[in-house]
Amino acid sequence: MKYVALQHEKIEIGLLSEKLINKNHGGINLFVGTIREWTGDIQTEEIRYTSYEEMALKELNKLATEVEAKWGADVVIVHRLGLLQITDVAVFIGVSTPHRAACYEGSRYIIEHLKERVPIWKEEKDVDKTRWGGIDADNS
Repeated sequence: MKYVALQHEKIEIGLLSEKLINKNHGGINLFVGTIREWTGDIQTEEIRYTSYEEMALKELNKLATEVEAKWGADVVIVHRLGLLQITDVAVFIGVSTPHRAACYEGSRYIIEHLKERVPIWKEEKDVDKTRWGGIDADNS
């Protein structure tokens, strides 16, 4: 089972978690990425996520399919789009597998590759200026 989505509405963690319950799986790993206020000395006010949605959904489906095949997992990936405030949930990744090690590995695989492959862009509005792609991508 896999479920992927992009949405402007609030991410409901409980409802998405329930999709991962499988009588043959003994572990569920959840990664919930939220908007933090501070990154080092830089204070964030809000973040806007935009996307090339058709391509993003295609890549999210590929990631879910890869994890299903490699670890025998059920996978849920949901990313928020639009303007998010501090503490809002930006991304939900859930992986269920028969054993816990595969849950951790599958979840990590998705978040690391999501950032590399899925065309979702982050416009971070900090108190000093606006940054695209986050602090690490800031070349100024």
